[in-house]
Amino acid sequence: MSSHEVPETVEATVRRVPRYGVFMGIGVVVGIIVAGILTMVGSYEPSDAANVVYPPGQVFGFLLLWTVPIGLALGGVVGLILERVSRRHDRTVRVEHETIVTND
Repeated sequence: MSSHEVPETVEATVRRVPRYGVFMGIGVVVGIIVAGILTMVGSYEPSDAANVVYPPGQVFGFLLLWTVPIGLALGGVVGLILERVSRRHDRTVRVEHETIVTND
């Protein structure tokens, strides 16, 4: 059997919070796309210092080392900014809080 206590009315804040993981994931994908674009646009001439020509795959890998963390950070910052903006739309509502106690 269950017994109900007297419900009490309390105030609660309802707000929408963005999912940071989604924004950071989008930032990583954008970083990969930017690395691909920079790889396609780059020139593959021998360097003057070492007379070495880096293949496109290696250039893409080097660029990923920079663009992915930057995209990850920028995605997190966008999530934080959206969270700050959404705080303006917070609203306080009254809800009934009821505690149910079960006896075994």
